[in-house]
Amino acid sequence: MRFDNLVIALPEWIEDLLGEPEYVCPTVEERMQFVIRLARWNVEQGTGGPFGAAIFDLSSGKVIAPGVNVVVPANCSLGHAEIVAIGIAQQRLGQYDLGADAELGRELVTSTEPCAMCLGAIPWSGVRSVVCGARDADAREIGFDEGPKPPDWVAALESRGITVVRDVLRAEAISVLRLYSESGGTLYNARGGATQ
Repeated sequence: MRFDNLVIALPEWIEDLLGEPEYVCPTVEERMQFVIRLARWNVEQGTGGPFGAAIFDLSSGKVIAPGVNVVVPANCSLGHAEIVAIGIAQQRLGQYDLGADAELGRELVTSTEPCAMCLGAIPWSGVRSVVCGARDADAREIGFDEGPKPPDWVAALESRGITVVRDVLRAEAISVLRLYSESGGTLYNARGGATQ
């Protein structure tokens, strides 16, 4: 029996979007605009779901790793934007703990609040800050199942020293979710875990 390695690739258009070797977003609003643009392009290009994320260096605002949702094209339920961005950042930096360099704060910016899976990955990723656009309820409203998250998930992250900022450019992030829904995008994992 032969097994292949797991490879989750970003769409080719991301290189065109970044353009520069060092893409910098100094403010939290610019960082959110960047991940919303990732999400929108992912929908418009037909390369995945309506979610974008990126890992940033907090001191410089430099993009360390972008991520978009590639669940459907990769045939992999792990292909959420946050997981993709975290994994690429860890591989790019050669360290599984993005907080290993205490003086270099790393931030996860995501167009929509993390689902249950992505929430579970955040504490182990080493990021020190999470910034969210749309809310969990906004994703559920168009039919996505975000999984069983504790109602106090923000407090749970903050108790681990991870700051959380919500509702940054929320309306713009919601517009991408609606675009996906209106264009007939696949609502993968919409069964809520039911087996039929």
